Amino acid sequence: MSTAAAKMSLGKWAACGMTGVVIAGSLVAYTGYQDVFGIDTAEVDPDSWGDRPAQVDGLHNILLLGTDERAGDEAGYNELNGIRPDVLVVVSIDVDKGGVTMVNLPRDTMVEIPPCEGGDDGEGWNGGVDQLNHAMTYGGMDCQGNTVETITGIHLDHMVLVDFAGFENIVDSVGGIEMCVPEPIDDPKAHLKLDAGLQELNGEQALGLARSRDSAANGSDLGRIENQQRMIGAILREVTGGDILSSPSNLYGFLNSVTDSLTTDDNLNVDTMAELAIAMREVDLGRMNMVTAPVTDYPPNNNKVMLDEAPAQELFSAVAAGELTADEDEDSGGGDTESAVEPSDVSLRVLNNTGIDGLGSQVEALLVDEGFVVTDTGNPGVRAPEATTVYHGPGQAEHAEVLASALSVAEVVEEPSLGEELELVMGGADWDGLAVSGGGEGTAPGGVDATSAAEDEVDCS
Repeated sequence: MSTAAAKMSLGKWAACGMTGVVIAGSLVAYTGYQDVFGIDTAEVDPDSWGDRPAQVDGLHNILLLGTDERAGDEAGYNELNGIRPDVLVVVSIDVDKGGVTMVNLPRDTMVEIPPCEGGDDGEGWNGGVDQLNHAMTYGGMDCQGNTVETITGIHLDHMVLVDFAGFENIVDSVGGIEMCVPEPIDDPKAHLKLDAGLQELNGEQALGLARSRDSAANGSDLGRIENQQRMIGAILREVTGGDILSSPSNLYGFLNSVTDSLTTDDNLNVDTMAELAIAMREVDLGRMNMVTAPVTDYPPNNNKVMLDEAPAQELFSAVAAGELTADEDEDSGGGDTESAVEPSDVSLRVLNNTGIDGLGSQVEALLVDEGFVVTDTGNPGVRAPEATTVYHGPGQAEHAEVLASALSVAEVVEEPSLGEELELVMGGADWDGLAVSGGGEGTAPGGVDATSAAEDEVDCS
């Protein structure tokens, strides 16, 4: 799939904004330093956005915007192109459940931008389809926030803007980040040359890696996003695992490197930052997850993308409701009623009643990836329902429920003639595949892969 190049990449701005907010909030928790920083603010008026999604108790949703604002010799770029975000990330912090979800919105996504008023920040916009990040040039942070809230249905509480210089400073301030580089990189466009193996990257190298197309899977922007999400995790591990949060003086030094690169909405005050900081300090890194909104090719222009509506809206709805920040024990109901049956305990036959040749073998591979034991595939015999059905023998109800939960649609029926082996009949009337693709930890609704900040998934050993 083709996507347009992003001059400033997703991961570095998410990392910059995320750590900026976390550390700023942590700092104000120390009363002696509450007045130490002077973050710029911008007027944002959400009341002017019209009908808005409902606010959910306990959730704080922050839109992080990474701009291509430049200084010095490159300042003329801003006058020609306007200040626009190359990176847009919705950070959903659940202060009650102690979880964080970061949703990356590719900047080149073509969306319906709502009407925006003009003013000092732009000439205004009558409404219509355009590239997501162009909303900023039409009406500043107000227009950009309104657009993101409209297309996602996620209530935005605050906005944070970070500029070009912040990322290098943050990486250098944490003493560099450790990254696995699977293959040697020599990318002149990104000013980057790295050997393969485990690397300690400074700010300049990290910025180069975040920008490098040659180091990304298939040389694509979506592949590059995967690298950038790994970098977010690396930065968060440095911040939470080192000495930065251990004392006010350490925090002050770190904050000095961040605040010059931040602009927030004028309602993001120190009390809110402190509340978020307290919540963030208690969050396990394994529950800080990063996910990219599902996109597909945009037919009129193969250099652009558009939202893959069904999975994208499923993801947005889950984030808006706080479903992705719930604890796994909470989701399962916890207590003694929790099933001890794992997919590896479930043995089954896959029977294809959809009329689609070869589908049984495809589903077998997917179920095996999920950990299930598939003993055979074929066509149904005695039992051939039109609705997808999991048949189980006496005493195998829990096993059947575990299998059914891995499917998008399935009925569970006891069949006395069966033994320990289950029977999955894929029905032609409703078969809709597996509930997730890739399964296990790190999977969001709609089969969207998520990346945890807890560890780097790429192994250099």
